[in-house]
Amino acid sequence: MEIIHTIEQLQNIRKNINATVGFVPTMGALHNGHISLIKKAREANEIVIVSVFVNPTQFLAGEDLEKYPKKTEADIKICQLCKVDYLFMPLATTMYTQDEVLIKAPLLRSYTLEGERRPGHFDGVLQVVLKLFGLVKPTHAYFGKKDAQQLSLIMQMNENLFLGITIVPCEIIRESDGLALSSRNVYLSDEQRTQALAISKSLNSAGKLIGRGILECDLIQESMQNIMADLEIEYIAFVDRAFNKIDKIILGNTIILIAVKIGSTRLIDNIWI
Repeated sequence: MEIIHTIEQLQNIRKNINATVGFVPTMGALHNGHISLIKKAREANEIVIVSVFVNPTQFLAGEDLEKYPKKTEADIKICQLCKVDYLFMPLATTMYTQDEVLIKAPLLRSYTLEGERRPGHFDGVLQVVLKLFGLVKPTHAYFGKKDAQQLSLIMQMNENLFLGITIVPCEIIRESDGLALSSRNVYLSDEQRTQALAISKSLNSAGKLIGRGILECDLIQESMQNIMADLEIEYIAFVDRAFNKIDKIILGNTIILIAVKIGSTRLIDNIWI
């Protein structure tokens, strides 16, 4: 595995690659969720490139940019074990200049749910992903379904800007007790982690209700709220794949999304119906 730090290194390497390239962009602190993406990329492509970059433009004032988990040596080891070909680890000064061309996320999709609470967040996400796509030029790019709204916007950008990349959505990876893997889980105390299990329990409950034929979103939401009564719920949302709000479950075209705060830690999760 070769570790790359500069734009010039990456561009020189990429221009000599004539093969399928699977790309996994990450912010580091790699866990089994990231590993599942890397393995999918490894299975389907001749070359695998992973990036580790904590992108400053997607963090709002007061968010956890400065304390975001950094595990550089562990990330390198994980990528080596997963047989990654190239690991791109740039600095912020490498990726950004003082006066940037800016990317704007579409208003309808990016200013609801996550975007409503974090205005401008998705502008920063799309900006860095577009930069990385331009550098890596992947044939396939792998993203987890846990960040469902982000995934939807990246797929739209790929389509709207005619990038021609195959975006591969990958299933949420969970701990054995159901907690969705997240780099931010390290912020949770033992007690808070136990409380967080109510998130996946509420989603499982929603799935069971739907399996029994209950499709009214307000009834499902009431059950979910009861299960998460001890948590600070930011939202429970029912949308179709295009992120339009729905009042009744559409089988094969529904995502139920949750955002909660436990102490100072913000967690998201979802289920695709």
